[in-house]
Amino acid sequence: MLVVVLIVIALMRFNLTALKEPGRLETSVANWGTRFLIRRASRQGTPPRPPDTKASADSGSTLYSSTCGFCHGSDGRAQTPIGQWTYPRAADLTSAQVQSYSDQELFWIIKNGIRFTGMPAFGKVESEADIWNLVNYVRTLAGDSRNKSSTKAGAEPEEQIAAQER
Repeated sequence: MLVVVLIVIALMRFNLTALKEPGRLETSVANWGTRFLIRRASRQGTPPRPPDTKASADSGSTLYSSTCGFCHGSDGRAQTPIGQWTYPRAADLTSAQVQSYSDQELFWIIKNGIRFTGMPAFGKVESEADIWNLVNYVRTLAGDSRNKSSTKAGAEPEEQIAAQER
């Protein structure tokens, strides 16, 4: 009986507004559940990646601009009006959380989307090769953010070149 009362109290306090950030518990449970389900689903076979990763990422850059940049921003940091005001917020693709997904998991996310979020499924409108191109491009965004931060910090040109080579 106590469990039922606690559930009712929790549901009475639960709010569906997208204007406020959720609490730590809601965020943790949602992130854990999402991560678990994506990891499980992505194990069901992923087509082979393109052999030339650099050329693939270059192609992904063009596709990213026309399909992903509206929400995630041109630099992947989700600083667009659409990305900032959807809930859950559009992911910062340069973040450690996003970059920690495996390539297969990113492929699955782009192909299938994530229900109850703003992330659409591209599996019916993009080829598997194009989805790999997007995955490979997303991987370059984390490096771009490190390079931009070293430039902002007033790094010497030699340090900037070393950062780009990492």
